[in-house]
Parts: sequence; C-alpha cells; structure tokens
Amino acid sequence: MNGAMMNEESLEALVVKQMAEAGWKQGIIVPALAVVDADRQVRVSIARGYGLDVQQLTTFLQETQPAVAEAVGLGEGWATETPARTKFLAKLQGEITKNGVVQVLRRGFGHGAVPHINFYYPIPTRGNTLAEALHAANRWVVVRQVHYSSVDAGKSLDLVAFVNGLPIATFELKNYITKQTVADAVAQYQVDRNPKELLFQPGRCLVHFAVDDKRVKFCAELAGPKSWFLPFDKGYQDGAGNPPNPDGVMTDYLWREILAPPSLADIIENYVQVTTTKDTKTGRKSQKRIFPRYHQLDVVRRLLADVEANGAGRRYLIQHSAGSGKSNSIAWLAHQLIEAKHNGANAVDSVLVVTDRRLLDGQIKETIKSFTQVGSTVAHAEHSSDLKNAIEAGKRIIITTVQKFPYIVASLGAEHRARKFAVIIDEAHSSQTGKAAAALSGSLSTEGAQGDEESAEEMLVRMVEQKKLPANASYFAFTATPKNKTLELFGEPVPGALGKRPFHSYTMKQAIQEGFILDVLQGYVPIESYYKLVKTVEDEPEFDASRASKKLRAYVEGHETAIRKKAEIMADHFHTQVIGKHKIGGRGRAMVVTKTIARAIDYYEAIRDYLVERGSPYKAIVAFSDFERDGRKVTEADYNGFPGKEIPDRIQQDPYRILVVADKYQTGYDQALLHTMYVDKPLSSVLAVQTLSRLNRAWPGKTDTAVLDFANTADEIRAAFEPYYRTTVLAGETDPDKLHDLQGALARAGVYSDEHVDRFIALFLDESVDRSQLDPILDHCAAEYMEQMDEDEQIEFKGQAKAFVRTYSFLSLVLPFSNIEWEKLSIFLGLLIPKLPAPEETDLSAGILDTIDLDSYRIEKREEVSIALAEAEGELQPVPAGGGGRRVEPELERISEILDQFNDLFGNIDWDDEDRIRERITSEIPEKVLVDQDYANARANNDADNAKLAMTAALAKVMQGMLRDETQLFKQFVDNPDFKTWLTDAVFRSTYGKDAT
Repeated sequence: MNGAMMNEESLEALVVKQMAEAGWKQGIIVPALAVVDADRQVRVSIARGYGLDVQQLTTFLQETQPAVAEAVGLGEGWATETPARTKFLAKLQGEITKNGVVQVLRRGFGHGAVPHINFYYPIPTRGNTLAEALHAANRWVVVRQVHYSSVDAGKSLDLVAFVNGLPIATFELKNYITKQTVADAVAQYQVDRNPKELLFQPGRCLVHFAVDDKRVKFCAELAGPKSWFLPFDKGYQDGAGNPPNPDGVMTDYLWREILAPPSLADIIENYVQVTTTKDTKTGRKSQKRIFPRYHQLDVVRRLLADVEANGAGRRYLIQHSAGSGKSNSIAWLAHQLIEAKHNGANAVDSVLVVTDRRLLDGQIKETIKSFTQVGSTVAHAEHSSDLKNAIEAGKRIIITTVQKFPYIVASLGAEHRARKFAVIIDEAHSSQTGKAAAALSGSLSTEGAQGDEESAEEMLVRMVEQKKLPANASYFAFTATPKNKTLELFGEPVPGALGKRPFHSYTMKQAIQEGFILDVLQGYVPIESYYKLVKTVEDEPEFDASRASKKLRAYVEGHETAIRKKAEIMADHFHTQVIGKHKIGGRGRAMVVTKTIARAIDYYEAIRDYLVERGSPYKAIVAFSDFERDGRKVTEADYNGFPGKEIPDRIQQDPYRILVVADKYQTGYDQALLHTMYVDKPLSSVLAVQTLSRLNRAWPGKTDTAVLDFANTADEIRAAFEPYYRTTVLAGETDPDKLHDLQGALARAGVYSDEHVDRFIALFLDESVDRSQLDPILDHCAAEYMEQMDEDEQIEFKGQAKAFVRTYSFLSLVLPFSNIEWEKLSIFLGLLIPKLPAPEETDLSAGILDTIDLDSYRIEKREEVSIALAEAEGELQPVPAGGGGRRVEPELERISEILDQFNDLFGNIDWDDEDRIRERITSEIPEKVLVDQDYANARANNDADNAKLAMTAALAKVMQGMLRDETQLFKQFVDNPDFKTWLTDAVFRSTYGKDAT
C-alpha cells in the first residue's frame, strides 16, 4: 500500500473531497485572474488587509443584488481598486471587527446610498420559491492551504471555509498514523497562530477546529496559549470519543453532516451567538462567542424533529450532566420551538420555560432574548396576571420560576385551553413530579372544557384527566440527576422491557472524560471525628438510646470546640492547599456546606475570627435565608456588610474567598472558581451529587478539585453518584395494583364506609354547599379512628392513607386509564388525614444534654481517595407504592450504658484505633444499613423475621465495603462468630425498633 495514502495530506484531500460531495465548492487560490472553474472548483482571491475573498463576495453580490454590487464598486471591473470599492471593503472590515461575522451574515448593514446589503440569505420557508433561489445562491467554498499571515507569508492553515467570501471556520488537521493527534492541532493554534493576525481576531470566524481521524475539538475565540478548546465528539459507550465508523474515518461526521451547507446554515442562523455582559462594578462590557457543542446541537435537533413529526403532547427527558451547558440548550430549543411546524401549522403557540433555580431564572431569560434576536417575543412572568397578559400580548416565550408557577397558571382563562404549549422544565427532578405538575397540566389542557351541564361524575372524570399530561402540551424535562418519579413521568419506554430511559443523554462520564467538567470524586478526603463524653449527674436516668445517640452526635458536632477545630482545619487547608498551591492561577475559592443556618453562622464566625488571628488577607461570606437568632431577625447583610444579592459577585472579588452556606447556593449555583468544598452536612442521593457538583465547572487553569468531608464516608458518596455516572434507567414501573391493596386495607380498618366517601364527594362537588355539611362526615370518621383503634393501628392506618394519596397523586399522571373510585378516595383521604391526630409521642431522650459534657474532641484526616464509579448504566427502582407505618419503640438505657457505646465498646479487643472502631459500630454502620433500599422496603412491609433477613444482607454489603479501610473490623466480622452475631443483633435492634429479636 502506498504510505502517502495515509498521511496528513491525504486526510486533507479526503476532507475536501467529502465536503464537495456534501455541497461545498473547492476553492483554489490563484494569483492571476484567469478562471479556474471546474464543476466543483472556483478561484479564490483573499484580499490582503481585509481577510476575505473579494472574488466570491463579488460573485454573490452580482448574482443576488446587482445594483448593490455596482454601487459599492464590485460591478464590472471589480478587481480594479476604486474609491467606492476601497470605502465599501473598509466598511465591511469595520462591521466585522465591531459586531462579528455572524451579525454581518444575519443582519447585513447599510452603506452610503444603499439602505441595506445582504451578505447571506437564510433557510427559506417551505414553498417560498424566491427565498429558495436566493438561499441557493449562497456560495459555500472550502480552500486548502490558505496563507493567512500578513507578517510571515510562509504560514498557512490546512483548511478555511467561506460563505459568500466571508471566512467562517478554520481547520488544523492531524493524523494518528503519522503520530500527530488533535492535541498537536490544539497546540498549533495556541502557540503558532498569533491571535493578532486578522483571520484570528475575535469575531472574524465562527469557529476554529482541531481535528484528527479520531477526535474533534473547537474554539470559538483564539487567545494564544489561553485558547480554550472544547470537545466536539459524539461520545462512545456513554464516555468520550467517537464510535467506530464502518464507512470512513471516525470524525467524518464533522464535515459530512455538521458542516454540510444545510446544517451549517442552521447553525449560523440559530446557534452561533455573541453575547455581551456588563460588569456591574466597573461598567465595562465584555463579549463571549458561543458555538454549540455536539451534544447540544444533537439534542435540540432531535427534539425539534420529533415535535415536527408528532406535534404537541409528548414527553421528553433530557439527562445532561451538570456543567454541560443546559441553559444554552434550553434557550436554543425555546426560540426554535416557536418556529417549528407540524402538518403545515405552528407546532406550539407558546413556550413556557420553568426553572426552579432562582439564579438561572435571569440567566435563561437573557440567553433566550439574545438568541432570538427579537426581545419582543420574550416575556417574564413575575405575578399571577403576567402569564395571561403575555399570551394575550402575543409573547411566544414566557419564563417563570417554579415557585411562582402554581399562582401564574391559575390566571389562564378557558380561552387559552385550545392553545398548544411547550413546557421546558429546568432541573425537572424537583419541579414537576407532584401537585405542581397536576396544576400546570390542568391549566393547559383542552380536555377539560366545561359545558353548561356537568354531572358530578363528569366533573370527577375531568379532575382525573386534568392530572394527566394533556394532549395539547409537550414537556421537555432537563436534569442531570433524574429521580425514579422523573424517569417514570417523562422517560421513554425501554424497548423489550419494563422501565423508562431518557430521550437523550450526555453523561457525567462523558463530560468528565472530555474534560468539560472535573471529576469531583478524585480529591475526596473523609475527615473523622472522635470524642469522649462524660456524665455530669450522680443518678442514672434512662433515655431512648436511638434518639439520645443522635442528640449526642449533634451536640458534639455543634459544640463550639468542634466548630472551632474544624474551622481551623478548613482555613489552614485553604491557605496551604488552595492558595499555597496557586489553584486556578491563584484565584481558587472554597465553599463550606453546613447542616443548618445556625451552624452556618457559627462556622462563619469561627472562620472569620481565625482568618484574622492567622493574619490572612482573605475574608469569608455567609449565605442563608432570613433567620431568627437569639430572638432577633438577622440577615446576610448583618454579617457580611453588604446585601445578599451581591454575594455571587463579591465571592469572585478579593478579599472574599470562602463562602459558608446552608442550603442556599448548595444547588443551582455556577461558579467556576470554586475549587474546594468543606462538607459538614449529611448528604445522600441527588443532593450529594448536586452539592459536590458545584465544584465541577471547568475553567482555564483549573485542573483538579478537593472535597474535605466531615459528615459522610467515601462509600456513601459513591452510592449517591453511581446512578448518575452513566445514563440512568428506571428498572421497572410503579405497580398500580398496590393502590388496590391499599384501598382494601383502608376499607377493612372500618374508619369510613363507601357511603361516607360517596356522600362527602357529592357535597364537595356541589358549589352551593359550605363546609358545615362536610366537616361532620370527616369528624365522624376521625372519631371512629380515635375510639376503635389502638395507637399501633392508628399509626398504620394514617401511614396507609398518606401512602394512598401520595401514590395516586403520582400514578394519576402516568396511568393510561382512569379510576373514578381512586379519585374520590384520594380527595376524601386528603381532607381526612389532617383531622386524624397523631399518637402523642414522648421524647424519652429529652434532657440528656443536661447530663453530659464534652471531655475531649479530636479530628483525624483520612487519606485522600479517588472514588471510582461503576461502568454499568445507573439503575433506579420504581416509586414504591407500599404504605403503612409502625411505631418504633424507644430502647431505654441508662445514661452510663449509652456513653459506654460511645466510649468503651469492645474494649476487650486490641483494636488498632479504638476510637474509630467505636464510631464505626455505634454510628456509621447502622446509618449505612438504614439507607439500604431493600431493607427500607422490608421494614415498611414485612414482619420482623423477614426484615432481619434483609438487614443481615444489607449489613454484609456494608461490611464488605469496609474491607479496604477497616480490615481488622472486617476480619472480626468474618472470623469471629460471636462478634458477628452480636453486631448483627445490635444493628437490627438499633434500626428496627421494639419488635427486633
């Protein structure tokens, strides 16, 4: 085989050949004006000082706007320098420099006596023959080996793509076979391409591609060594890279598909953007150039294609990793949905963007306005009347927060029910899986229009149907961490199996492997605390052991001694490991995550004081919602000295470097300068992923992150992250038969009868009836509950009633059928439950804190670990539909016995670290067993014997997970039958309750 067939030049030739097949013309640069015009070849003449192809621009203007061409000096004899020609090219040069080539292509401009010049004709609407002809006149030209430099004539680019003579993309090609990769192409742009050269100046091109035969990267704005290249790969097996291509090189999708003229025209018109931001402090404006990444382009195009094919009424779940650019994807989708067609008509009339991230509310609003180029199409709904007013005013895109949404949808009148809506939900897991979804769906539905005569049964049917997702609304749910309810409500059926999966995914695994986000689990350091408590009273009072243990732990961790020691660790670590190691170019910030607002304030004060003591030049900020402390309402401004709304800006400015939070800013907050997180709050499941993911945003110079965790273990964090590392799949579907079981169990309890339910619902639906006729029915049933049931039966009944209402509320959204009896019972129980008093519970741990004191406290920093996640798809179990509750009887133990569990447990064994083993056995192992899903289900639905079997299996998994870190403890569990039996019984007693055997 000829080796030249596999070199870089051969790849370059292949790219141009296949681009020509996709609709491009191949340009050949020639110094003379002789025509070189084969079928797919045209001559190119790049004008020095202007950085564009005057020949192609002239041809375009002469073919589409001949009078304009003459007026600007590009008519007959265009190659000759004339004052008109020079003046026009200088104007064009200035417009590109000022506004960027994308704005010139989209909007054109006027010049002299010419009111408007078009430099590009957009994709035509179907059937517009004139627009089709003009669009076909656009000249797409790709040129090899373009000598671009005005300083060094020998320097050239592998490829440059032009539209109507204006350069829009450059390419550096490399070849694995000749031992050059995309990394070499990136380095070439960063080191060898002077960003001051005309072609590389901001806005002169849309994009710069670094390409080899396996990978693609791009940069929207070159800045020398600081040029930031992002991946543009399809992804492979939920990770980085591209799949093998049986029909060519792995990366040919770039030039065959993405850059084919129809696709590139769509990108020019609907995706590429220059956004302007203003520094509120200095007033200076800065521009950011945006080019879509592959997954963003792919998801928006797939969604639009599905809407255009199927119309409104479908549901879509988009699982895109945190930090993957969901805001831009949402904005691109929103502004293109308003133009989408289905069967020749608008697919949707209005697009509602619902976000539960307050910080992103304004960002999404501004992004959509920027991308649509028509701000008048966008409205922001702040109050209940705004949504109705926006629709009546012809606004096509309406943005609101989920907190305001239930009030806003109530203002929709019946006249809007015939409209078609698209509802885009940002971070769907916490927005639309409960009553808010039902309220939203009912407000938009066309299925519930009332006639003049409506029977009670018809009204019930309407209420059921309103809870289903209506046929006139499509839902687009974006989230990085879908819960089981979200998957069941919005997911796609898994072919050949029960369960659901996302419509589109861009996984955490792919984002990490591509370097678009950082892996926050690679610098994870668990911090363990050990303490000794002493009894301060003479007698031996008895307390509920389980509650007492929790109170003792909270007492210790909130003690001023513990807060101070942990604050010192945090501040010292920040100075030595973040500042001292010049993280993010010396700009690194840290976040402290605390359990409560009171704890956040305590930490802030401790860190503030210690920073002063150690002579630090930096300061901390505390963030929380308004709070009452020592009988006085306090705000963030009382501690920080400036309004809370300024916190996101202030933390980016020195001297502020450490942000202490309690819930606020823990999710939905994007700050790329965050490098380190100090966690003193139990985290699990979605909250753990969202919280630690505050650190994952990539930034030039940011190569790693760090987490110091005072409240969780590596195993717990791994368990939280694993379902969301790859595509998350629902393993089954919620079983509606569980509702039949609950309905039967509730009926057998004898608290109410069918007649009670029917009579109550008939009165409830009669608008002429007031509550004086409703309360007696509920009060009668509540009296039966109190008089005929003992406390255990009351707990079980109330738990089953709550489970029925909760499960039906969810299932009514997804079931393909309606059940009037369930709807009636759900309404009835929803109003009965508040009437059912809970059995009085005495806190048998009350007063324990008055009997003890903290004798000693120490903190041990464990080794930094890199938490590895499983490669399998994440799997969630469907929503459990079981119900029923039971009283957990307190275990009364003497105070000295409880302290023994903390201080003297297993003293007869020569442990390597007795304090740490004591903490494992008394706290960590039971806590891990409690979160095991199988054991949780068994506790709720099985007897003690079966529950213990599930607990034993859960304990075995927990102990297996301790094999590496706690080898001695694991060996005792495996090799010492007496110890294993004791530990099994002890953990079961502490986690199950009075019936434990």
